[in-house]
Amino acid sequence: MNAPDPLELALINRFQGGFPLSERPYSQVAAKLGTTEATLISTLETLLEDGRLSRFGPLYDADRLGGGLSLAAMSVPEARFEEVAGIVNGLPEVAHNYRRDHRLNMWFVLATGTPEEIPGVLRRIESATGLRVFNFPKERAFYLGLWLRLDGEGGIETVPAPAVSHGGVYRPDALDRAIVQATQAGLPLVPEPYAALAAELEIDSARLRERMGRMLAAGVIRRIGVVPNHYRLGLRGNGMTVWDVPDREVVELGRRLGRIDFVSHCYQRPRHPGVWRYNLFAMVHGRDCLEVLAKTEQLATLLDGHYHAHDVLFSSAVLKKTGLRLAA
Repeated sequence: MNAPDPLELALINRFQGGFPLSERPYSQVAAKLGTTEATLISTLETLLEDGRLSRFGPLYDADRLGGGLSLAAMSVPEARFEEVAGIVNGLPEVAHNYRRDHRLNMWFVLATGTPEEIPGVLRRIESATGLRVFNFPKERAFYLGLWLRLDGEGGIETVPAPAVSHGGVYRPDALDRAIVQATQAGLPLVPEPYAALAAELEIDSARLRERMGRMLAAGVIRRIGVVPNHYRLGLRGNGMTVWDVPDREVVELGRRLGRIDFVSHCYQRPRHPGVWRYNLFAMVHGRDCLEVLAKTEQLATLLDGHYHAHDVLFSSAVLKKTGLRLAA
């Protein structure tokens, strides 16, 4: 990757979260970055258009919204791979889809309005493709947070996400869901984005910003900011490391892996006897596959023999990547 422009570098490094809920947030951020509002908006447009940012705006937590979220996988014959990918990607409930180097070669994330909708979506995929779908719902989460740091020479690394505490139980209402639907594709790139959204929702801008602030404090909105595309920025090694660990030890071992800086996601997920033996998943990113393998060896050392087997499923193609989408 070429060395980034200083403004692009500062924007990506400083605003993967923390984008303000103010009347003119671009002006506020521009002042902190030593530029103008118009230049900042133009820079965001460029980064989104050329794919260095996957999106920009609020990132939502499907669980706290009362929605369903699950990982699923299929073994797709090579001759049908493109056809099946088209079917899977055509479903609005599919938020991400990756080709991975494994017998289970298609892995996708489902996001639905309620958890009860997940089985129905899986059945629709099986019916449309004639292939079995294996469901891997999250049983425990040990860590979630892919944050990146770029240097002025074009280098990139993963860094720990800032610690955030969320208080209490939050019960989203109709306005919350309307806000999600209006912002899930990103914030408008206009000087007063919240006023533009408020007009669309026929509410006052101050009320919209107050409600989004409550959602942010409760963790319904995980963060507001830029979402770097780690592939385009130089982290082309993407390995889903999977581990067969004793069930009685999975919580302690999952927490151990979740504390490692280069692990971006770490979950306990179910086994599928005879097909899938692994119950602990940890995502690792690197500049290439060799770097991911070296990091995987570090995880193996950390587990200190407390596993029966492990594997690394490399991502060889991004088939779809849109993030959470709630149906209207």
